[in-house]
Amino acid sequence: MTKQATQTVSAVQPAAEPTPDTKTPRAARTSTPKVVPQRVAFVGSGPGDPDLLTVRAVELLRSAEIVITEVPGHEDLVRVVVGAGEVPEFVDGGFGEDGQPLTHAARAKVVVKQVKTGRRVVRLISGDPFVYASGPEEAQACAKAGLAFEIVPGVSAVTAVPAYAGIPLTTKTQREVAVVTCGEAKVDWKQYADDRTLVLLSAVGQIAEISEALMSAGRSADTPVSMTRVGTTTDQRTVISTLASIAADAREARMTPPAVIVVGDVVDLRDALSWFETKPLFGWRVLVPRTKEQAASLTLSLRSHGAVPEEVPTISVEPPRNPQQMDKAIHGLVEGRYKWVAFTSVNAVRAVREKFDEYGLDARAFSGLKIAAVGDKTADAIAAWGLRADLVPSGEQSAAGLLADWPPYDEVLDPLNRVFLPRADIATENLVAGLIDLGWEVDDVTAYRTVRAAPPPAPVREAIKSGKFDAVVFTSSSTVRNLVGIAGKPHPTTVIAAIGPATAKTAEEHGLRVDVMASKPSVEVLVEALADFGATRRLSLIEAGEPVTKPSERRPAGRRKAKSSS
Repeated sequence: MTKQATQTVSAVQPAAEPTPDTKTPRAARTSTPKVVPQRVAFVGSGPGDPDLLTVRAVELLRSAEIVITEVPGHEDLVRVVVGAGEVPEFVDGGFGEDGQPLTHAARAKVVVKQVKTGRRVVRLISGDPFVYASGPEEAQACAKAGLAFEIVPGVSAVTAVPAYAGIPLTTKTQREVAVVTCGEAKVDWKQYADDRTLVLLSAVGQIAEISEALMSAGRSADTPVSMTRVGTTTDQRTVISTLASIAADAREARMTPPAVIVVGDVVDLRDALSWFETKPLFGWRVLVPRTKEQAASLTLSLRSHGAVPEEVPTISVEPPRNPQQMDKAIHGLVEGRYKWVAFTSVNAVRAVREKFDEYGLDARAFSGLKIAAVGDKTADAIAAWGLRADLVPSGEQSAAGLLADWPPYDEVLDPLNRVFLPRADIATENLVAGLIDLGWEVDDVTAYRTVRAAPPPAPVREAIKSGKFDAVVFTSSSTVRNLVGIAGKPHPTTVIAAIGPATAKTAEEHGLRVDVMASKPSVEVLVEALADFGATRRLSLIEAGEPVTKPSERRPAGRRKAKSSS
């Protein structure tokens, strides 16, 4: 590095000849000290929903080596953002070793200490770093220590929580808003006697005194009031009341911090504008019995409808016991032995890619090959590799659908008649037999094994059996068999959703009634069908004048029996 720097100087100033400093050791003269960047990003985490993070926040969290958290939920939020990436080291910036909340000054010291390590540091702050937060004090401490910093704004709970409750803070006729933090400082409530909208923070424990003070100041006892706790999350709950009744209603509903309170006529608009808590699966605890790698898209789809997915691996994907068969097939592929390669699952694509990585190969090895995919998801996995599937079933996305569209071997047009079929160890033989009937020779190769996963933790097993899950989504017959095998049968109140007729039949054989079945074998279609079920159920409860409850909150008179689905 020094040699290159010296050459650059010489090129600019050829007449200057460096004079050796005989008093400086040679090692010191020929090495440039490493400059360690010392900077921190103060990132607003928003009010709780990971989807409200800014693009810049996600980028910084994914590259962070240290994340200084503020609340316990921050670690889970970072894991959602990082996904399959490397999880950073977490440092608690909210509480000290004694369990007590840190002061702003103590938090600043934690930040400065971590930044001086030279690692990439993100200080995660609830809401917005510069709105009712300790961001300004911590940033000033960094500036005083000569450390660089960046501020990444976040969505503040002041606006986000009322929005998720369906309550606009301003309207065409109501333009003024006052935000009041009701901490230890005494508030003169007389200045809020007018009809402007009030947003109250840290006020749950004082709501009785605050409502009395506002009414004494001149506010009507009938003034609408909302209290929303843990807003923007699927645990969100909102109580609608008036100044005269909010204290009693909050106690009855057992409302606890954190909560945002809105006072004013805008609260009445919630009846028409509530959108989050009315999602068809809002707050439903949904069991996702799949492999960890395959659960991501299903989980995201469920979250979009307000559900709380919980992934329980039931299948573990492992390499074949004897890898030699796969090695031989990969060599044959590179040498031009095959006309076709047929992928019957995303896992098969992954298994071949791993072998390619092992041998230092890339997608160019597929030159001259035709590629078949059993369905759209498998085709997407192939496309992510930079390849395009030549054949995807035009009808049913299955081995039968693939065979229906597969061309017969033509010895005139096809110089090669061999097909490479990487698949699971438990795959059916129907595809192989069908290809042989069409005149092709098939190298049927075990690319991976599917084995039953270990049982989930005891609390999860108990939740499955006792009906604490609102729904379970089965995406294959094996997920039914394996879940029942490692955790027992879901409770009769749990809604059972199946991806297709074969999966539904297996569920019924295990004594389960199938409530929802997808019209085609797709996780997106399955989730939409479950959401439609939830919406219909919600509407029927409302029309019957009953409170909207989750399946886990209702108990049948007796255990349900399995019956055939239509």
